[in-house]
Amino acid sequence: MGVLKIGVIMDPIEKIEIDKDTTFVLMLEAQGRGHEVYYMELADLFIRTGVPAARFRRVSVARAAPHYRFGEESTQPLDWFDVVLMRKDPPFDLKFFFVTHFLSLVDKAQCLVVNDPLGLREANEKLFALNFPEVIPQTLVASDMAGLKRFMGELGGEMIIKPLDGCGGSGVFYLCQKDRNTNALLEAATDNGRTYIMAQRYLPEVRKGDKRIIVLDGEPLGAVLRVPREDEHRGNIHVGGKCVKAEITARDHEICRVLAPSLQRLGLYLVGLDVIGGYLTEVNVTSPTGVQEINALDNVHLESQVIDFIEKKAPKK
Repeated sequence: MGVLKIGVIMDPIEKIEIDKDTTFVLMLEAQGRGHEVYYMELADLFIRTGVPAARFRRVSVARAAPHYRFGEESTQPLDWFDVVLMRKDPPFDLKFFFVTHFLSLVDKAQCLVVNDPLGLREANEKLFALNFPEVIPQTLVASDMAGLKRFMGELGGEMIIKPLDGCGGSGVFYLCQKDRNTNALLEAATDNGRTYIMAQRYLPEVRKGDKRIIVLDGEPLGAVLRVPREDEHRGNIHVGGKCVKAEITARDHEICRVLAPSLQRLGLYLVGLDVIGGYLTEVNVTSPTGVQEINALDNVHLESQVIDFIEKKAPKK
């Protein structure tokens, strides 16, 4: 494998947490193998007469201060790169959506885009799991508050609600029929019946942890449990969830086998599955994280396997 030119579309690099960010360790690993790494943000991309292109800068990264250094700015068509990593964090907004259309115009014979833009458009991180009813908890997507309350009654009087375009645990609420705030929370979450939300059966196993499984080309690489604080129902790391070592179970392998054909068909090569109590709750496709946490707990380097895959998958120019 020769030297690859790898373009990385991401959030502002100066704001990332280098001990937690998955994109950062992917860049470190690629750089350590001698590949050329280039940095872009969404605003740097454009299309001219049907040709997707970008302004970008060569970047070198290090676990030191400063953690990045830029070279001179250049402008080229995107298929000048061998690989483009689309690693912009959620939310999936209109700007993100339009950029996936830019990336769909990239010549696949010249440049590998990870994850595939078609897959990014197709796989809403909340709704995509509905394609696999055999491995998800009881779920209702609706905007009608009366229907949502009936569903909660069918579930025994408690449920989780979440926005369809949320991320990082934002807007996720635990509802209980006995709570006098329930009506107000449903009104706020649905914008008084104007906005769809997802309601799911509350899984008490979440107290033991919300498992994040990193999946590469349909196969699980590693997992970490994110255990919520006593005063929280969410295990997300940035709201105080504690990372605990986790094994990949037979049930986890079963869930991956169910999803693998769809993930591979859509070019969703690197994803993060959220599993609670043996049930799939979300499929994270935009910029799944958790690699550094798994590395620290299991004494592994998952980014090495990801870059191995990219080297094999990149077009042979």
